[in-house]
Amino acid sequence: MATSAAPISLSFFTSSIFLPSSSHKPFSVLAPTNSLKTPKPLIVSAELATLPVLSFTGDKVGETFLDLKSALPDTARAVVHRAIITDLQNKRRGTASTLTRAEVSGGGRKPYPQKKTGHARQGSTRTPLRPGGGVVFGPKPRDWSIKINRKEKRLAISTAVASAAENTIVVEDFSDEFEKLEKPKTTEFIAAMRRWGLDPKEKTTFLVTEVANNVRLSSRNIGTLKMLTPRTLNLFDILNADKLIMTPETVDYLNARYGVDYDGETEDEEDDEEGAELEEDGGVDIQVTAADESSDAAE
Repeated sequence: MATSAAPISLSFFTSSIFLPSSSHKPFSVLAPTNSLKTPKPLIVSAELATLPVLSFTGDKVGETFLDLKSALPDTARAVVHRAIITDLQNKRRGTASTLTRAEVSGGGRKPYPQKKTGHARQGSTRTPLRPGGGVVFGPKPRDWSIKINRKEKRLAISTAVASAAENTIVVEDFSDEFEKLEKPKTTEFIAAMRRWGLDPKEKTTFLVTEVANNVRLSSRNIGTLKMLTPRTLNLFDILNADKLIMTPETVDYLNARYGVDYDGETEDEEDDEEGAELEEDGGVDIQVTAADESSDAAE
């Protein structure tokens, strides 16, 4: 009986950048192999994407361009996969622990005589075969973290954002519109999303340079929405979103940070990466004010 192959399930990133190239040559068994052959360098390309710019009322007021570095289709899937696995694995705390037979308290007394009981012989009540006994090959605390090159991680983020260009729109800065409200309202934010052609039930990720207080309070009750800043920009929320929303300032930041003209790192960018890692680890960025310093000096 003929069986049909199941279709491959992909997210909205079903663009050519994530699909394997069809120009691969078949592997030849008779081809000579060289164990000392150096690996090929990672080739980077750039694709210019045109994005529509919408006003707060939902009208198209212009266009902007997103020019980011992206890996070639042959290596894009591997780069993005390695980066997402690194992010997810580094979030694991690694604190799961179980007690072995030697660590469980009790068990010094033989539960019943060796013979004349009809049961299998038992020498301890803390054997793994009995309830309350030790665990065989159970988890122990360990470090799950792995490392990735900073340039490779940056390339993975830019590749993911570039591949989502067809599902990305740019909206003019709307923080002032929500600051005019007397109090934050989720209904106002949902109404704005509908004017921009967004479905509140779909997963939406906003990439903004700064989140205003009223914007944060008005959008926090929408479970399918994520607000990301340069400090919290991560690969998982980009890949997990159905729609990406940016502001013109964010487009300029991405073009400067992940574009072709980017040369090296600055101190501000290093601080952003350290802050993002601190937030992923659950830490708190403590800032000492001048009042605290003066009180410490007085003491």
